[in-house]
Amino acid sequence: MDIYSNLISSLPGGRVVSVKIGLFWIAVSIESQGRLRCGLAATFINPEYELARLPAVKEAGQLERYSTLDLANLVYSESLTEAGIGLATINALLPPIENSVDLAAEDYIARQGADCQVALIGHFPFVSRLRQQVKKLWVLELNPREDDFPASAAPEIIPQADILAITATTLINHTFEGVIGLRKPGAKVLLLGPSTPLSPILFDYGISVLSGSVVENPEAVLHLVSQGASFNQIRSEGVRLVTVEAPGENRNQK
Repeated sequence: MDIYSNLISSLPGGRVVSVKIGLFWIAVSIESQGRLRCGLAATFINPEYELARLPAVKEAGQLERYSTLDLANLVYSESLTEAGIGLATINALLPPIENSVDLAAEDYIARQGADCQVALIGHFPFVSRLRQQVKKLWVLELNPREDDFPASAAPEIIPQADILAITATTLINHTFEGVIGLRKPGAKVLLLGPSTPLSPILFDYGISVLSGSVVENPEAVLHLVSQGASFNQIRSEGVRLVTVEAPGENRNQK
């Protein structure tokens, strides 16, 4: 069973309340087990869809009529916008994960990586700070900037990394399996970013650490997303960054 099917099969039922697609983030709210839940995923655009007059969201305006299962299954869509809706739905429905701690991915990697070579998939805002705190940092990006490496360099760089930190947007653009398949034996693998599904199921796919977000104020977050808020704006109004390790992992508390 693939990673998406495993995640979806673990979800409880619920009712779709709203789907908000902002400039940077997608937020899906679900009523499930007596409470309102909200999940996030990054917004991806599909320039080739618009140029070809194909809608990025085929049934825009009708998504609240979807079942939670059908909405979650959009994660398979060739439209990256729809795939983001699917991942946000999965994140909204996942039950709270046990043993998480209030710790951002940047801090976790810095603590673990002082003597390690780190490959970071995705250019995160903390790159310049992290570069000063680890032995070596490679940043791989589809759209490289500054000292980034192009994604095409992954087969050369990833097998050298002691720590492989993968943006969860690889689950949206369907590149996750190709990336994690390049890791060297024994490497510590993180999945990070607000799009990260906080589910222990992912530990069965070679991931050592999940570092994602928990929406604690759905109403505020939905409103902000709909008006184009950045993650920093959303975070300050009701999102908590958490990290959870697979059983047997040992956190370095330097």
